[in-house]
Amino acid sequence: MLERFLSQTTFTSQDDFIQNFHVKVPENFNFGYDVVDAWAAEAPDKIALCWTNDHGVHHDFTFSELKDYTDRTASYFQSLGIGHGDMVMLILKRRYEFWFSIIALHKIGAVAIPATHLLTGKDIIYRNNAADIKMIVCAGEEVILNHVKDALPYSPSVKHLVSAGPIVPHGFEDFQKGVLGAAPFVKPEHPNRNDDISLMYFTSGTTGEPKMVAHDFTYPLGHIATGCYWHNLHENSLHLTVADTGWGKAVWGKLYGQWIAGATVFVYDHEKFHPADILQMIQDYHITSLCAPPTVFRFLIREDLTHYDLSSLHYCTIAGEALNPAVYETFRKLTGIKLMEGFGQTETTLTIATFPWMAPKPGSMGVPNPEYVVDLLKTDGTSAAPGEQGQIVIRTTHGKPLGLFKEYYRNPGLTREVWHDGIYYTGDVAWKDEDGYFWFVGRVDDVIKSSGYRIGPFEVESALMTHPAVVECAITGVPDEIRGQIVKATIVLAKDYKDVDKEHLVKTLQNHVKQVTAPYKYPRVIEFVDELPKTISGKIRRVEIRNKDNQKS
Repeated sequence: MLERFLSQTTFTSQDDFIQNFHVKVPENFNFGYDVVDAWAAEAPDKIALCWTNDHGVHHDFTFSELKDYTDRTASYFQSLGIGHGDMVMLILKRRYEFWFSIIALHKIGAVAIPATHLLTGKDIIYRNNAADIKMIVCAGEEVILNHVKDALPYSPSVKHLVSAGPIVPHGFEDFQKGVLGAAPFVKPEHPNRNDDISLMYFTSGTTGEPKMVAHDFTYPLGHIATGCYWHNLHENSLHLTVADTGWGKAVWGKLYGQWIAGATVFVYDHEKFHPADILQMIQDYHITSLCAPPTVFRFLIREDLTHYDLSSLHYCTIAGEALNPAVYETFRKLTGIKLMEGFGQTETTLTIATFPWMAPKPGSMGVPNPEYVVDLLKTDGTSAAPGEQGQIVIRTTHGKPLGLFKEYYRNPGLTREVWHDGIYYTGDVAWKDEDGYFWFVGRVDDVIKSSGYRIGPFEVESALMTHPAVVECAITGVPDEIRGQIVKATIVLAKDYKDVDKEHLVKTLQNHVKQVTAPYKYPRVIEFVDELPKTISGKIRRVEIRNKDNQKS
């Protein structure tokens, strides 16, 4: 498969990689036809998806079966009026229907919008109207269904609600019956062009509502470097990336690059994360490759690894937040495996990484992916010298690199704000050592990274401000050994609440946030103050709060 897209497929050094890694982009590339269906023709019995859940149910799907299911799903979606350019939100957790649906949407030229199951009705309403979503396909679980139903009266663009079961309430189409009874699929004559939007994510920022990050149909090819040369996968690999399908990390590690490499994607569909369960999966299914955020590895090294046979596992990658070198050293001591770090954004594919031919430096992200011309710019616009901090940028003077996002959908002003004069500004700060390795410092803005999640302060502040006890508040990230950062709320109370029991009020406000917005965003730390630090113009100085907390830690 790789030979279809690369002239040279094996590399022995970073210099070799930089000079000879070139992706051949077909005209009107479509991952559904050019990868999934191509594997079905070339190796129909090869296992594409190894899926199991925490109830002991297991399914293996070959590429031939995957082609059949995705064709049926595409035909079913067509029968509901979904076609080229239509926006479809997928709230499917780790259900295998996610893979059927996203590939089916690619095949008919529609736009897939993966979303987390933690969204509330308010979150769904915003997304429906911001993107003119036409259909929602969701897991048939009561909480999810209720949030979707609550949003429908305020979402005029939504024409169809589809439940994957087990519950299919009134007003929802039955995904299973629809796919089973679908007519033979007829491929559209012209399903897509390369620059059409195929995938879109809502991602949190420091101010305002979540941004809509739009990727075109060539985006999967940008993940060749991710799957083949960072995850180091091949046709005999069984790869597990720990990620929910609502997050961009899922297509980084559970779909595009993995199947281009010919690897089998392993999916463990579970409700609650237990590190022992992940270790059991590695042992029982003989998983060969693992990718997870540092939080997961922090939990894994606290388990007694001698209780598990991890001999099949030979390669591990790590991303999502900065890696503590102590985690690297402990994991290596326990398993003999080096953690190979990587960096990227929802707007990009893998941007900086530690590749297999490199010696990792614990805590370093590695070196730039040759698909991108990466630089570090200081505030004066000049490039940072080794040892100096600068914002990570991607130079685009010679055109849009493969894997870089197309735009912030319906927001050309915001797109120009981060991408202008031939430079895309990531908003992340790093420094580079004498060997060219990059070291992460932090965000230019205030986005909080907690357990791999990106949390925008504005979203949490908005939720808190709907409670009568809160007059003003500021959301910041507090360093945390397990999660990287946790959400902290600094709150000025209303007069009537200043004398109430503070311990009880903290719990009340935390529960309030969980009800108003996605529960993972709630503040684990709450501090009550008389006033917030502000600039002369009245803007809250979150940096002052952060600095104070960092001094305490």
